[in-house]
Amino acid sequence: MSWRPNSTQRVVLTAYHASNNKAATTGSSAKDNGQVSPRSRKSGHYTMNHGNMNSALDKVAFNRSGSQDSLDELSLDDYWTEVENIKKSSDNTQEEQHVVVKEPDEGELEEEWLKEAGLSNLFGESSVDSQDSMVFLSTLTKTQSAAVQKRIDTFSQTLRKKNKHHQVPDVRDVFKQPASSKDKVEDLNGFQSTEKSEATSEEIHEKSDELVNETEGAENNDIPVPETDINLEISFAEQASNLREFPTVRNEKEDDSLLPNYRLPQDKTGITKIGDLAPQDMKKVTSLALIELTALYDVLGKDLKLQRAAKIKVKESGVFQVPLSTLLEQDQRKVPGTKVPLIFQNLIEQIEKGGLETEGVLRIPGVASRIKSLCTELEAKFYDGSFNWDTVKQHDAASLLKYFIRELPLPLLTVEYMKAFHSVQYLPSKKHRLQALNLLVILLPDVHRDSLKALLEFLQRVVDHREQNKMTLKNVAMIMAPNLFSLHTSPFKALDQVAVTSAARTASVMLFMIKYQKLLWTIPKFLVAQVRQQNQKKTSKERAMRRLLRRMAYDREKPEKAEKNADIDISPGFIRVQAPHFSKVSMAVQLTEDLKAGDILARFLNEESGTSRNLRKEEVSLYEIGGNIGERCLEDTTYMKDLSLLNPNAEWVIKPKPKE
Repeated sequence: MSWRPNSTQRVVLTAYHASNNKAATTGSSAKDNGQVSPRSRKSGHYTMNHGNMNSALDKVAFNRSGSQDSLDELSLDDYWTEVENIKKSSDNTQEEQHVVVKEPDEGELEEEWLKEAGLSNLFGESSVDSQDSMVFLSTLTKTQSAAVQKRIDTFSQTLRKKNKHHQVPDVRDVFKQPASSKDKVEDLNGFQSTEKSEATSEEIHEKSDELVNETEGAENNDIPVPETDINLEISFAEQASNLREFPTVRNEKEDDSLLPNYRLPQDKTGITKIGDLAPQDMKKVTSLALIELTALYDVLGKDLKLQRAAKIKVKESGVFQVPLSTLLEQDQRKVPGTKVPLIFQNLIEQIEKGGLETEGVLRIPGVASRIKSLCTELEAKFYDGSFNWDTVKQHDAASLLKYFIRELPLPLLTVEYMKAFHSVQYLPSKKHRLQALNLLVILLPDVHRDSLKALLEFLQRVVDHREQNKMTLKNVAMIMAPNLFSLHTSPFKALDQVAVTSAARTASVMLFMIKYQKLLWTIPKFLVAQVRQQNQKKTSKERAMRRLLRRMAYDREKPEKAEKNADIDISPGFIRVQAPHFSKVSMAVQLTEDLKAGDILARFLNEESGTSRNLRKEEVSLYEIGGNIGERCLEDTTYMKDLSLLNPNAEWVIKPKPKE
């Protein structure tokens, strides 16, 4: 028996690479473990929309040696109940809209990949003058270079077959290290080139992942949870390539019930979060992240499946079935600076208003007829401010939130990377999956990334109240997975063992994103280091010119001003911290071994306390500007002496934080 949900405004996606069906079932047993146990009390809340559930759902054999033992029969039952609720909520709606997507021509995938990686000027008429790309390529790691070379080779071969005269450079000469520097190459953060780096510590970390006991009681606080550091200084792909061996196929019997507590080791130059960098640097990080993700998949022997959708006509106004970018654009006209669509924020606030202690806060569906009525009313009244939120019950708000997510014409995880998010579960170890998810989050467009962050933070708050609401991490992951991995992009259409395995895999990705969300919004140090290298190589001449101009301007300053600042400019071991937005324009700060960015802010706030407006620490940040970085917001624990040595030409500026 096959199952196909009804839906509205659907987008049919076509992957560049055909999905490998064998991979979905690798390592899974074909044995039938019998009927699913009767529904437990925990899932007995589904009385409202549960009566005529398709009997095929109950006949699926849940393989206990499947993709995730800890996602047990009860959790899978939650998943399929949510699927059935979605199916019922889609009944009597508009017919499914099919969008025909043209299959990419041979070589089109590589061309699109090169464009996304910021290397489009490696081919075509501008290839000879692609100085920026040459600088970019010269900062890549060994595995990143191999990933780029592979795509260029494939693309150039395709062009030759088509008898098109494009000049595609052989970038091997760019990647080739001079003989004097082959043995040791250091980047601006001081870590060695991964051609010579040792993997001993990484092997220990990988082995610690596999030593997790396969036990029951996934969230029993009495069971010790393994802890391990996550290395952000060395390229993920290089770490994988330096391992002597790793399983080519994920261990299907491994237990995710005791997920490691990954820690970020202390970094004296500061951890960089998404949102801390200037747009021009973030664009470079995004290009590098795509190359790094591709290199990681290449090293692990997996295909990175990217997608695209044809241009479709979408709603340009309203609340539901409107692209996130369109919603944000109209919301910013009302509330400048907002990053997450207002309807998304309001639905979350309405759920929390009812109290996250409510049992089954996300599990129990609202009444279908009432949800439909609320959708119509929100479309008509939300933006004129006349909608009465007091009439929205908590479970109705939860159903509306899930409906909003799954009915986005362009998915929250985006058309381009939906398959890639799903394929994360095919990677051989937990650490590889976490690394891939980190890179995928970086690749998301701003509004999709910010909305995903708001959702995951909300889901974590739900989990934090699990003692009262009976919504464990696994329950939340199982219920949200079919909404986030929208049914129209689901890799399965029939209820068979492949469907069960795929359900468990998407739920496992959801679980990873909730549990490790703080790590996912961290930009790996090796990517920031590569950005610093690019900026330094590109701006060396520009910096010399600016230094000359500053000296000329300084010579024209009044003698008394020069004398006033002489001790700051010439005294070693000092930096000048500027605060042009506040009454205290600048101050001299002596660098010591233990001086942190938070200490400078505390001193500044203390000296500003006499002004008419008392600032709070949450309102301002210290920024690193110029030198080998565009602009970077510093965390309070950053050691200033170490950072000043890393970027000696930077300026240090205290500015107001941007509004969330």
